[in-house]
Amino acid sequence: MWIFGWAGPFGFSGKSTAEQVTQGIDGTGLTAIVTGTSNGIGIETARALALRGVHIVMGVRNVNAGNKVKEQILAEAPDAKIDVIEIDLNSLASQFAVNHLGPFHLTNLLLETMKTTARESNKEGRIVNLSSVLHKSGYKEGIRFDNINEESSYDGNDAYGQSKLCNLLHTNELARRLKADGVNITANSLHHGLIATNITNNLNIVGWLFFTIGQFFLKNVAQGATTTCYVALHPQVKGVSGEYFIDSNKADPSATSAMSKDPELAKKLWDFSLNLTAGK
Repeated sequence: MWIFGWAGPFGFSGKSTAEQVTQGIDGTGLTAIVTGTSNGIGIETARALALRGVHIVMGVRNVNAGNKVKEQILAEAPDAKIDVIEIDLNSLASQFAVNHLGPFHLTNLLLETMKTTARESNKEGRIVNLSSVLHKSGYKEGIRFDNINEESSYDGNDAYGQSKLCNLLHTNELARRLKADGVNITANSLHHGLIATNITNNLNIVGWLFFTIGQFFLKNVAQGATTTCYVALHPQVKGVSGEYFIDSNKADPSATSAMSKDPELAKKLWDFSLNLTAGK
């Protein structure tokens, strides 16, 4: 990870911002559906892409809050095209459902339209999923298919790691299927990094010192949205699919676990998820 400002092979680092990695790129004629636009990173992603002429569709839980974000972006970029629609993925009951099942189902609902658009426009479609380096820190067995919502042995950290592993596996299997179908759509995943937040007010002196030192390793919001915007828009990523990105660079293979590269596990998760979302 290029956390000290050193540029990686693709020319960017962990200190690059979303505006910097999209500088000079014309996104006119493109449409991006951005979920999670109620938080800092999601808002910055929508803002940075809108500045490049991309038509933004903000998927939000709270439409009123979404409209306020829209107004903020339009104040900076009056010509931006922004729509706000209600997509409540967080109404689901578990981290597995919120972090994996919701995005999996939303992608499937949009996929045929994306295929048609890519074919008729002759423009590459891109699907970008947010995973995390914490995909390595889930349950020892990887995915608990037999008790996916088991409460008696539930651990929040393990459950989060499991859901992030699912994001990687979903992306890899999706990329494989898109390639087999011969469609001009790519699918990639990424780790956006650890983001600095305003949490120092209630910290003791030890916590404050840890957080202060940690600022050298943490990203601000403008940096946190960078890799998403890079993978979504940059021409360097044209034709690249089934990859994992960190700091706007292809991650080293060691950055992902052996389980995340298991094609049989990816297929099993796909079928499992498809069954859970059938008829939704």
